[in-house]
Amino acid sequence: MSEHPLAGVVSPIVRQSNLGELTYDRLKQIIVAGSFPPNEKLTVRSVAAALGVSTTPARDAINRLLSEGALVNEGPKTVVLPSLTLEALDEIAATRIALEGLAAERSVGHVEEAHISELERLQGEINAGLDTADYREVLRANREFHFLIYRLAGWPRLVGMIESLWLRVGPSLNGLYPDFATNRRGVSNHMSALDGLRTKDGPKVRAAMEQDIRDGYVRLKAKIDAQA
Repeated sequence: MSEHPLAGVVSPIVRQSNLGELTYDRLKQIIVAGSFPPNEKLTVRSVAAALGVSTTPARDAINRLLSEGALVNEGPKTVVLPSLTLEALDEIAATRIALEGLAAERSVGHVEEAHISELERLQGEINAGLDTADYREVLRANREFHFLIYRLAGWPRLVGMIESLWLRVGPSLNGLYPDFATNRRGVSNHMSALDGLRTKDGPKVRAAMEQDIRDGYVRLKAKIDAQA
């Protein structure tokens, strides 16, 4: 039996008491990070094997993500990561701009040098991934870059709402590449955000993150239009 691609991007979960919650969190982060493209198939057994858990916590995690719209049923034992329609993309992009812009602007009130250093490190990983066409690594580091900024807002409920939007759009972020690797739009937006954080310029950080979403929207819309 061939190994499911999930096994190539995750490590087994260390045994702890709340295995169901850990399994859900790990699978959610995989989806948010865009580790798989839309229409990737998952089964309870493939998730359980990749994460090193039994089928019960794997099934519970899948059911929770089904209820959140991050996964959809394709058959009695198979779920898939859904692709975006243009209508869904429009709604998600507009909502992301509002919520992520708010979190980005608030972040300057809590940013410290250690946060700047970590963001610079993550940007270095993004740049290296773009140079080597390792887009899975780019997506992982990109997610960490964004959410580090958003968590600095100090509003966990806001971050939770943003994460729910990324659950839906995460797989489609694969469609940004290789175009984004060529024009480096995301890099310029991130550098602008870093400049704003260094000078504690909230509107500049907000504008940079909003522009990042708009640039991604243009590319994703073009891909949906082409497929249609």
